[in-house]
Amino acid sequence: MCSLFRKQFMIESPRLAGHDYSSPGKYFITICVKKQNPFFGKIAKGKMILNDIGIIANKFWLEIPHHYQNIKLDEYIIMPDHIHGIIIINPNPSVETPNLGVSTSMQSSQNYVPGKNPNWKSNSIGSIINQYKRICTLNIQIMDRDFKWHPRFHDMIIRNNKKLNCIRKYIKNNPSK
Repeated sequence: MCSLFRKQFMIESPRLAGHDYSSPGKYFITICVKKQNPFFGKIAKGKMILNDIGIIANKFWLEIPHHYQNIKLDEYIIMPDHIHGIIIINPNPSVETPNLGVSTSMQSSQNYVPGKNPNWKSNSIGSIINQYKRICTLNIQIMDRDFKWHPRFHDMIIRNNKKLNCIRKYIKNNPSK
């Protein structure tokens, strides 16, 4: 859906209004490469074959839980020009470490950090995907300066096990389609 802002069309946020994307739950994520360029490899005989750039994307996807203690990864697949994955946010109380100057709570506008979206909570889906895309870009652009992500990502809140199993099946079968 588009709306006008200062006489220009702008795309509405695809996020569910009012939902806290740092709250416990299961989220189906799709992240695309800009202009659908097949940077990550190719499909051969119904199987995804990662190239060196795809291996980097895979490596950093698997590292996500090492940086977010309440995150678990479920089924995922890296396709030639996009990634599908299920991210599970488990309940985890905030941990404050004031003497280290690090906080897992929402930053106030007084503590604005350039390059960090002040609307994203720490450990939210948006901040996790932002950091994943950032580290991939830094490493992949060493090999190919043309690499760019699509600026947004798609998410779906998975509300029950039937839908979870359906999405898992979709991800597993994606290369063969």
